Amino acid sequence: MKIGYREARRLLRQCSSGALGSHSVTEPGFPYVTLLPYVLDDECRPMFLLSDLAEHTRNVKADPRVSLLVADGAGGPLQQARMTLLGRLAAVELDGLGRERFLRYSPESEDFLAFGDFRFYRLDPLKVRFIAGFGRMGWSEAEVFSHGLGGADEQTLLKRLVSRVPVGVELLGIDWEGIDIRVAGVFRRLELDAPPPSLEELEAAAEAVLDGLSGGPLGLPGNIA
Repeated sequence: MKIGYREARRLLRQCSSGALGSHSVTEPGFPYVTLLPYVLDDECRPMFLLSDLAEHTRNVKADPRVSLLVADGAGGPLQQARMTLLGRLAAVELDGLGRERFLRYSPESEDFLAFGDFRFYRLDPLKVRFIAGFGRMGWSEAEVFSHGLGGADEQTLLKRLVSRVPVGVELLGIDWEGIDIRVAGVFRRLELDAPPPSLEELEAAAEAVLDGLSGGPLGLPGNIA
């Protein structure tokens, strides 16, 4: 069954960690899988902060082909929506805005960067195997996310929207498909129904979503608390 890549993108955005599979250097021919946190860039590509000393880093330097398994955590293992993303993982240099964005989502990474042997890596997706439930599964080509906000536009919007955020809620990021927040240390994704046609309308849609947060527990509406 054909699965749209937006479903895979939505699941990527809802999660913040996954199982990264690489080709073992120590034991050639065997896959090596490790659990890692990730942060998405503005084009919805998973970004990792990896130590030069880590086994998985040695693996991807030798062979950049990897897989990333993520699951939504709802229900038993076979009831969860889950996906395996195939792509290539390589080191990248982040500019100031890119680094600032990564640290908003992962503030603990500041301590790792101080060690000096940690580097940013980006997974460029190629294909995905998505399983949404019984009878709903299939392969899909990865699509370039054409609704990414540039770092400067996102930062400007965040500054304009911060006054709409209830006490106890931290605004992390915004894109054409939704808003990311943190409440009491817990990440939440607030989806928009459809990408607005302009920055002005994106701001208005985001204001409406944020204004509605004050009605639920911990500042969240019931459907995402």
